[in-house]
Amino acid sequence: MRRQRVLIVEDDPLVAIDIETIVLSAADAEIAVASSVREARRALGERSFDAAFLDIDVLDGKTFDLARHLADQGTPFAFVSGARREEVPAVLREAPFLPKPYDPQEIERTYLDRLAARGGSAP
Repeated sequence: MRRQRVLIVEDDPLVAIDIETIVLSAADAEIAVASSVREARRALGERSFDAAFLDIDVLDGKTFDLARHLADQGTPFAFVSGARREEVPAVLREAPFLPKPYDPQEIERTYLDRLAARGGSAP
């Protein structure tokens, strides 16, 4: 069984490392981290992902177009953001939304219960 591929789009390196650590403690996963929409698009062009965690506001804009792309591909994702949930376009509001500061256990639960189970092979 192949390892799940998880994309983390987060411009704060400490938060990105924290989310990566939480996911890796919960599952055997391959992680890619992008700090901008541009980097995330490049990563998505190079490979497919089984799940993603998206900050809303990153270095070069908002991640809503990335979220739409992931949704169109059937890739489960969650927002992890200091933005308000009301900022999320209505079409994307079914995605899990974890406000910052987040509870690490909530990141793990969201990954295991809502993302990993839907995004390809289970960990």
